[in-house]
Amino acid sequence: MKQDRHFGNLYNHDFARIAVGLPQCRVADPAFNAAETIRLADLAADQGASLIAFPELGLSAYTCDDLFHQRVLLDACEQALASVLAATAQRSIVIVVGMPLRVEQRLFNCAIVLYRGRILGAVPKTYLPNYGEFYEARQFNCADDALCSEITLLDQTVPFGSQLIFSSEAVAGFKFHVEICEDVWAPIPPSSYAALAGATVLVNLSASNATIGKATYRRQLVGQQAARCLAAYVYSSAGQGESSTDLAWDGHALICENGQMLAESERFATEAQIIQADIDLELLGRERMRQTSFGHSVRHHAEQLRPFRTVRFEGQVDRRQALPLHRKIGRHPYVPPDRGDRDERCREVYNIQVQALVQRLRSSGTKKLVLGVSGGLDSTHALLVCAKAMDQLGLPRSQILGYTMPGFATSTRTRDQALRLMAAVGCTAGEIDIRPSCEQMFRDLGHPYAAGEKQYDITFENVQAGERTSHLFRLANFHGAIVVGTGDLSELALGWCTYGVGDHMSHYNVNASVPKTLIRHLVNWVAGNGDYDAHGRQVLEEIVATEISPELVPADGAALQSSEATLGSYDLQDFNLYYTLRYGFAPSKIAFLAQSAWSDTDQWAQSYGLAEIKRALRIFVTRFFRGSQFKRSCVPNAPKVGSGGSLSPRGDWRAPSDSEATAWLAELETIPDADEADGTATAR
Repeated sequence: MKQDRHFGNLYNHDFARIAVGLPQCRVADPAFNAAETIRLADLAADQGASLIAFPELGLSAYTCDDLFHQRVLLDACEQALASVLAATAQRSIVIVVGMPLRVEQRLFNCAIVLYRGRILGAVPKTYLPNYGEFYEARQFNCADDALCSEITLLDQTVPFGSQLIFSSEAVAGFKFHVEICEDVWAPIPPSSYAALAGATVLVNLSASNATIGKATYRRQLVGQQAARCLAAYVYSSAGQGESSTDLAWDGHALICENGQMLAESERFATEAQIIQADIDLELLGRERMRQTSFGHSVRHHAEQLRPFRTVRFEGQVDRRQALPLHRKIGRHPYVPPDRGDRDERCREVYNIQVQALVQRLRSSGTKKLVLGVSGGLDSTHALLVCAKAMDQLGLPRSQILGYTMPGFATSTRTRDQALRLMAAVGCTAGEIDIRPSCEQMFRDLGHPYAAGEKQYDITFENVQAGERTSHLFRLANFHGAIVVGTGDLSELALGWCTYGVGDHMSHYNVNASVPKTLIRHLVNWVAGNGDYDAHGRQVLEEIVATEISPELVPADGAALQSSEATLGSYDLQDFNLYYTLRYGFAPSKIAFLAQSAWSDTDQWAQSYGLAEIKRALRIFVTRFFRGSQFKRSCVPNAPKVGSGGSLSPRGDWRAPSDSEATAWLAELETIPDADEADGTATAR
């Protein structure tokens, strides 16, 4: 990142702030409406917005009816446009206003795009509603009736037409298209083609009166258009001041990105409003690159896309000052913050895991399962999935063979939890002390531990992990069962598993695409769904509260071996994983998002500063890109559960086992140190 770019500025991470203005209006009073437009545009510019959109026919008001054929009104609208244009001369914000426009002795309902004293284009409405309460064809012509591609407006030569894409030269990926109200209600909106032609932000200047249920349909319409087009959709609407002769107006404005609603106005507000949202332009571009059907559609509709013209403008933004995101970034992207949504997510994931395991048992003809039960989170959830699968198959839970296998660092707490859990589930419980076989292995290896030295190296840890898995596979052979893996997505991403004859391997892994931050909620959800009695719920809650540890190195008076002390917080590492795997973001952008996510953490929640975010990212980048792919290249079968991705080489992630992390580590160095991340710092 260049020296003159502030790390904490959203524009330096491929975001653009977009606004919608909902002014008070007066019917047939363009001077008043222009003044309100200028006032709101100035406010939006002061807040760092790159574009502000206003309602359909906002300079005149939508409800002028046959007044649109009065020369006085039309002249006044052009004068109002001139005043708005003049006000843009010293402002680096695009203003999109609506007005009636005379072109070749015909009248068009147009959106006018203004930037720094220049009229970038005039866009006529394509589809004119002429049904119900609408009769626009009485006054206006549709875009297809236009014969010219340029007009003269306020002494400027201006591109004219519905197939214009406006492209910022200063903000990468910021290309927008404008359509008007009814256009998005048509079977194939003009913005659909515009998106295929490269527009990432779709702007709609609308009036849209209020009727029962219409707001819900608008949300669906806008959300679906944004999702289908892999775009942001910005929707304005007329509000206070429009004529109430036959209609009412709610001033309903929406900003949606790829199906996600980012901002919505207060309907029926009595004062003017501005809503704004920070659009992730890189995300939209990456989604289009990833979803090959988007590219296929571009090729399929090549003829319809050829008439589109690009209008370029400077699009200057100040990148030197801090401009934090207004957008809410969730700290746990795999875990919905709303309790109801979270419960639904847990139910969905649990059912996917159970269904997949049921199918594997049916197809293999196997009726018994073997798994190691440590008393920790992952094996607990895997056992719960196994129990539900056996229930669905009509098989007794006793045919689940669970084994706790204490080693040199197994705590009394986790061993007790494992035994109580297996009793609550009703599986066949066994215990195998792996220490004797590990000691024999140490003697065979000539490891110093066999001679009484306290050498707790990686071999010391892996011998224990390997002995556990070796026992499980031989137990499965002996009992005619399959080994169910318990390792989760977070561990697989970080290579936190013992390769081959270790916890890396199983016959089938039910947790392999479930991250650690979600598994905690899954276990809590099962505890509360009524499947287990009070004793079962209690042990599940105790397991959730247990610190995450591999329990492979004896404490010997020191602190308990902690996974997060070595790997970094799972909160951060799951955050890093999601934005790396799902969107392919660079470390600097992930750090910016993480800083935004934790910047408003309350005093009762875990907080992470930029120094810790950068430290965790360094661990993640090194382990994910350089140190762990060889393990992921040969993982057992496992079901994918979410759009956040899986790391199966047969699914979302195919990568070379011997790649380097050099490029990612170099990009990570553009993240400033903690003492440089204040309000005036710039990135190195």
